[in-house]
Amino acid sequence: MTDKDMTSRPDFARHGRGTGPLRTRRPIYVDYLPPCNNACPAGENIQAWLALAQAGEYQAAWQRLIEDNPLPAVHGRVCYHPCESACNRNATDSTVSIHALERYLGDLALEQGWQPRYRDRSGGGRVLVVGAGPSGLSAAYHLTRLGHEVEIRDAGPVAGGMMHFGIPAYRMPRKELNAEIRRIEKMGVKITLNHRVEHVLEEKQAGQFDAVFIAIGAHISKKIDIPAREAGKILDAVSFLRQAESGDPPKLGRRVAVYGGGNTAMDAARTAKRLGVDEAMIIYRRDRASMPAHDFEADEALEEGVKIKWLRTIKEIDQTRFQVEVMELDENGRPQPTGEIEELEADALILAVGQEADTGFLRGIPGLEFNTDGTVIVGEDMMTGAPGIFAGGDMVPSERSVTIATGHGKKAARYIDGYLRNEPYQPQEKHPVVGHERLHLWYRTDAPQQDQPELPLAERLQGFDEIFKGLSDAEARFEAQRCLSCGNCFECDGCYGACPEGAVIKLGPGRRYRFDYDRCTGCAVCYEQCPCHAIEMIPEQQALKKKVSPVDECADEDLHIAQAEFSGVQPS
Repeated sequence: MTDKDMTSRPDFARHGRGTGPLRTRRPIYVDYLPPCNNACPAGENIQAWLALAQAGEYQAAWQRLIEDNPLPAVHGRVCYHPCESACNRNATDSTVSIHALERYLGDLALEQGWQPRYRDRSGGGRVLVVGAGPSGLSAAYHLTRLGHEVEIRDAGPVAGGMMHFGIPAYRMPRKELNAEIRRIEKMGVKITLNHRVEHVLEEKQAGQFDAVFIAIGAHISKKIDIPAREAGKILDAVSFLRQAESGDPPKLGRRVAVYGGGNTAMDAARTAKRLGVDEAMIIYRRDRASMPAHDFEADEALEEGVKIKWLRTIKEIDQTRFQVEVMELDENGRPQPTGEIEELEADALILAVGQEADTGFLRGIPGLEFNTDGTVIVGEDMMTGAPGIFAGGDMVPSERSVTIATGHGKKAARYIDGYLRNEPYQPQEKHPVVGHERLHLWYRTDAPQQDQPELPLAERLQGFDEIFKGLSDAEARFEAQRCLSCGNCFECDGCYGACPEGAVIKLGPGRRYRFDYDRCTGCAVCYEQCPCHAIEMIPEQQALKKKVSPVDECADEDLHIAQAEFSGVQPS
């Protein structure tokens, strides 16, 4: 090779006349999507607010949290935290208790009287929200932050929807629920109660609303056909829980049977125990593995003395006697009758076989279409077939939970904002999710999850006091610090300290680092030690083809082009 050939090579200036290691790969900083963020139905940037909580900046953490979710004190109690099921920390010891930290921040905000901070925007429209449940409240909150004037109209006597009437106070105390709703009202959202909307288009026109978001909950219990020679006392679970909440529960007798296997069935049985019944029994036609209720809900019910009869279905009722048939699961997991009959006794039967939303009042709106189950068909933008009429929550096809409904409200608000401003909302494409197998945890700490204190079992059935208590200040700080910051640099200085060539340059707190490629030899030590996988090694030729500059900076607002190409997404 001639001198001319040597000096024309791109690595010549960095490595002299062919001496020393020749770089074949170069490191770049990347941002991946942490699995907790990806799993959150409300779309929270969990990692971001956890990072602030780690530093003890609790008000800043709360402000970051409520950019996505206006009800953290509620969600910290009732969300089934799929974020924790996805948490990479579980491969080390146990998941980060994200729900307990969210509750801690939510309760602290109520205690300290913190109010949302956001930039005022002009030029908004008027939006009518039908339903004051989690989806309607979320939409109203986010629309207000986006600069719109919002009124919620609800048929019920109090706001909160199924959070108020469907979730018992031992899981969702009313003080915190009502306080978080009042905070939304203080932002300027008008809530009109005891107002059933029967004619959407008429109310839209009369109120001079520019758009409508319909978010009525699933308040109607499904009906099932049970042969009854002389039926005893039969109640539906939603009505039963509503009456119990009102302080005027029905008389149940000594024994109560609950038919169903969902969370509502668990709540109904546990509520019956608190109302003084001697025996509460759940009858469910499948096995526990097929039960729609969350596993911890069944565990808590069993702890409180609720009996559960798996693989049983009611065949006939005669006053206080029930004929149930034993079932068995076929190869597809479907229950099949065995012909074996058992007799059970109960003074009342509570049916908890699912709920539906009453969408009948929408049938006359031109353009609206419905699924066979009565749910409303919406597009990706949450708009129905009628222009300017959006829908979300329990009344659209989806899994039903408070958190999913809250996420619907935020999503709808963004699309409604785009619709009203004639600037269609374009969601940002997500980065790839980083799994635990991609982390380089050279440190392995034994730091198990902080348990939430519980009300002693002997005291639980004495009333509706909240079962789980909040974390202390010290416990919350410790729990937040268990986060591994998966996929995103948290400035641990590992790459900085490990680089043998001094090619990693610190940019200052909050600005992370950059690589100096004049010094970098591509040894990959920085990549191998980065605990959160915020560094990738890319082929040198790929970097040169993309014209990567000698200095690669790691910054949220301006991800490098090579990083975007490597990840397969555009910078967000």
